[in-house]
Amino acid sequence: MAGHSKWANIQHRKGRQDAARSKLFSKLSKEITVAAKMGDPDPDKNPRLRLAVKEAKSQSVPKDVIERAIKKSTAGDGDDYEEIRYEGYGPNGVAVIVEAMTDNRNRTASNVRSTFTKNGGNLGETGSVAFMFERKGEVTYPLEAGDADSIFEAAIEAGAEDVESSEDGHIIWCADTDLNEVSNALETALGESESTKLVWKPSTTTELDLDNMQKLMKLVDALEDDDDVQRVTTNFEASDEVLAQL
Repeated sequence: MAGHSKWANIQHRKGRQDAARSKLFSKLSKEITVAAKMGDPDPDKNPRLRLAVKEAKSQSVPKDVIERAIKKSTAGDGDDYEEIRYEGYGPNGVAVIVEAMTDNRNRTASNVRSTFTKNGGNLGETGSVAFMFERKGEVTYPLEAGDADSIFEAAIEAGAEDVESSEDGHIIWCADTDLNEVSNALETALGESESTKLVWKPSTTTELDLDNMQKLMKLVDALEDDDDVQRVTTNFEASDEVLAQL
């Protein structure tokens, strides 16, 4: 029975992972379709589409799924999608930015507001927390891409602003408007990146204890479970001890 129970748990966990993977693929595909519709369906002529395709590839989205998402743009799909940013507060006043892509603004606003309320947060007005973040381009490379000095040199040569190197890898920051050019230059110097995307980088952070951290994770998970929500960013800070307990 123990073996069977273990197998059942593994299957259950795999099912959850597969569902999360499917949802991620769906969101990345939506971004590709909208990017292609807003510009040119050729990634080489459309910087936003090129970045969307690059991010999808880094997340192992199959080539046929990417091609199908681009074709949708010429078939008229994605016409009614609009991008909306929601801002609010989570446990202990931590700032939360929710980026959504929706064909029904009222539905999405209602769902996001309800999710905040049910999970101990508060949805604020536009601009209520954005001032605590900077819009940046983020390119990540694995540790084996090079040592900190060589990565820093390549990043500055490519036009980046800063690099954070740790045992987890290298994070390269640049101005949001320079992301396409910087990522292309880095690709030439270092090869394919792990991830290339626009992000909200916190300029101020809020410290959370274990209890509030668990509440925040519950809020973020619930928000990300919404099909209209593309990504969620917070400005939490937690000690290594708290993160280890999570």
